[in-house]
Amino acid sequence: MSDATYEVVNNRENQQFEVRLDGELAQLTYRYYKKDIAFMHTTVPPAMAGKGVASALARAAFAFAAAEKKLVMVYCPFVAKFIKDHPEYRSQLDPAYYGKG
Repeated sequence: MSDATYEVVNNRENQQFEVRLDGELAQLTYRYYKKDIAFMHTTVPPAMAGKGVASALARAAFAFAAAEKKLVMVYCPFVAKFIKDHPEYRSQLDPAYYGKG
């Protein structure tokens, strides 16, 4: 994993956070669901794998949810693992969806 900083863009029209690097596109898609925001899926091209891009997308997504005052529902396996590795984001999960967990 890299400590590199990536420019993450929120493509609101397509409801996804994006990182472009060397002609490749990584993305984390989201949807609004009821009163929450749901993180659906993260896609990182093989050329960008292992460089911290997915983590940068997840951090940007959680920052966006906080700014929007939305609790989070996680459907994306990567984001679920990210939360296990970064428990500081657990407080943003919707307790109605996750229980006290």
